[in-house]
Amino acid sequence: MLYQIARPLLFSLPEETVHELTLAMLRKGLGRLYPVSVPAMPVEVMGLRFPNPVGLAAGLDKNGDCVDGLASLGFGFVEVGTVTPRPQPGNPKPRMFRLPAASALINRMGFNNRGVDYLVKAVATRRFEGVLGINIGKNASTPVEQAVDDYLYCLDRVHTEASYVVVNVSSPNTPGLRTLQHGDALESLLGTLRERQTALDQRAGRRVPLVIKIAPDNDAEAMGVMAEALVRHGIDGVTVGNTTITRPHVEALPHGTEQGGLSGQPLKPLADQALSSMVKALDGRMPVIGVGGILTGEDAADKQRLGAPLVQVYTGLIYRGPALVAESVRAMQKVA
Repeated sequence: MLYQIARPLLFSLPEETVHELTLAMLRKGLGRLYPVSVPAMPVEVMGLRFPNPVGLAAGLDKNGDCVDGLASLGFGFVEVGTVTPRPQPGNPKPRMFRLPAASALINRMGFNNRGVDYLVKAVATRRFEGVLGINIGKNASTPVEQAVDDYLYCLDRVHTEASYVVVNVSSPNTPGLRTLQHGDALESLLGTLRERQTALDQRAGRRVPLVIKIAPDNDAEAMGVMAEALVRHGIDGVTVGNTTITRPHVEALPHGTEQGGLSGQPLKPLADQALSSMVKALDGRMPVIGVGGILTGEDAADKQRLGAPLVQVYTGLIYRGPALVAESVRAMQKVA
């Protein structure tokens, strides 16, 4: 209720201003303003125990500054990043656009972050003892042919703090990044990262699952090819998906033709179809995290019905507020 009262004021401000304001408030304990009553719904996925299956997707807290504040909102797990080896400013502003009539966002942020060394120091100070995912990417200035070096650099540094690590090869806002989802580029990336993961796990004496985040824009055939590569290399999980470069039902809206990735309600049919295709291709050999278009508890339950044991929200949180977390858990409880 409190968020619904505050939302008109927040939506009167520029999108990125609100983003930064939200992060500042989270750092100062915003979560205490939203007493949460999220039911327990423990699930075990990838060898990790989650108190509930609803998590925060990467993108809100790119630098790992707000883990404790975000966790206080009742999430079963929190994912930070995407983080890159070196700090980078991202794309020129404006680069985030609300489409309120469609409960959607378009962003072309471009992995703006303070670099992996900053993030590791930030999350090392957290009090949160739950499941923390760290999402890693490549710097825009790194040629795509050398992208594996950036991922290895980040993996080496985040391994000690992460409960699991997500390899983001699906953002539409870093040129060439999505080519890493296919063919020899994917095979090489997966093989190299798995070898490093094994060495790091052995050194640490614990398994840190490796998850690949793919785009919802891949068709069923591409999903099938990727599924076989993921299984062949022993990847622990796959996130389906990211934002879309398509513009379903939004082109006529203000900002509807802006460049970048579309998220929110219009993404749901595409994301659900992509999730269904990947679940079918994997046939139970690997868990899938469902992301994209969750604006209600039933949206989360839909992804559970399609075979995702875990889901993540981001844009829905902007439009619905923290109440979406408990609502989603309750809806998923009815399906379980």
